[in-house]
Amino acid sequence: MKKQDSGIGIQDSGGNQELVLHPVSCILHPDMLQRVRWRCRRGLLELDIVLGRFVDAHYAQLTESGRLAFEVLLDMPDNPLWDLVSGRQGEVFGEQAALLEKIRSV
Repeated sequence: MKKQDSGIGIQDSGGNQELVLHPVSCILHPDMLQRVRWRCRRGLLELDIVLGRFVDAHYAQLTESGRLAFEVLLDMPDNPLWDLVSGRQGEVFGEQAALLEKIRSV
């Protein structure tokens, strides 16, 4: 029975035990990977294609900070996110800059 879905982790309760799937520790768990793929489905077809290819090709190799930076990107609205991915919006720095380069490479 699904108890809580916070957007990053899923908490399920089964009997007296409570299991917490955290994105950093269990991200390659099939359910969590499917959740990331689902979050990549957007209103813009271009984002669907680019983000889906990125998840298939590179997501498993991301570091913890890279995965968290990707979650931040997925929280953005479609048009500003597409502007970042396509390079139309200004400079970004740090982990997001490296992540956007990987996304653009697919």
